[in-house]
Amino acid sequence: MLFHLPKLPAEIHVTHLNARLNEQRKKIKQQNKSKISFNFFKKNEAKAKDKDRIYVLDFKGDVQASAVANFREEITLLIATAKAGQDRVVIRLESPGGMVHGYGLAAAQIIRLRDAGFHVTICVDKVAASGGYMMACIANEIIAAPFAILGSIGVVAQVPNFNRLLKEHNVDYELYTAGEYKRTVTMFGENTPEGKAKFEEELQQTHKLFKHFVEKYRGQLDVEKVATGEHWYGEDAATLNLVDKLKTSDEVILDLIDHHDVYLIATRSKPTLGEKLGLQAAQIADHITPVVLNKAIDVLSKNNVPSL
Repeated sequence: MLFHLPKLPAEIHVTHLNARLNEQRKKIKQQNKSKISFNFFKKNEAKAKDKDRIYVLDFKGDVQASAVANFREEITLLIATAKAGQDRVVIRLESPGGMVHGYGLAAAQIIRLRDAGFHVTICVDKVAASGGYMMACIANEIIAAPFAILGSIGVVAQVPNFNRLLKEHNVDYELYTAGEYKRTVTMFGENTPEGKAKFEEELQQTHKLFKHFVEKYRGQLDVEKVATGEHWYGEDAATLNLVDKLKTSDEVILDLIDHHDVYLIATRSKPTLGEKLGLQAAQIADHITPVVLNKAIDVLSKNNVPSL
């Protein structure tokens, strides 16, 4: 990693997709064609040099947008090494949205690419909704599969309240704050009409910022028409200008490979000792423990954080 050292060691890997595809082609041609044809294929392959470069990144988002930890490092590497204005970036995006601040940071990373002068294409095969669409709208071009889900330009927050249950068991819950709106609604206290109204006001303000953000980067979109919280499938999304083209990411990359050098940039976590020894329990613990802890922290301390 470059600037932000992770708790678990990770490495950025670069894979030349042209070479990977050619290896598979060779295997097929070796099985099905004569030696003369195979040598001709190798000769033509050797001539393919000095192509413009395409860099492919993947972003698979969860509620917290935790993938941004690696995403920001991959983008920093691109900006530092690739040629802005010549090399292009394709991002395969999959996300149903999540916390505002997490997806705000993820979107800011794509803005870094645009500001540095890179042409950015975002491909959506399954879903880019809410915070996911906040990221997608920044691209120069959005390409989606015919049944991909897009839109959901809205804000939601769910806050369970256990105050009546506590009262039934004679449990007092006391909350001390400084500042009129330091805490608007809580999970355990009795929520006041004033607190609820303020919380709703904050949600509306967040929605307003979201709409302005989409409008800034996707001027061809009638934001008021689509900023209802609804989502649409690919073909309807194209009609509404939420996307520019209907294709899968596989089609996009295969089209680019013929005339460009295409590189996949991916971050991989280094295997722990337990993983190297084939201890499945260690693998499960490594992956589940952070998730469980994060979920517990979210419930206890971030229960009233709005989500996109």
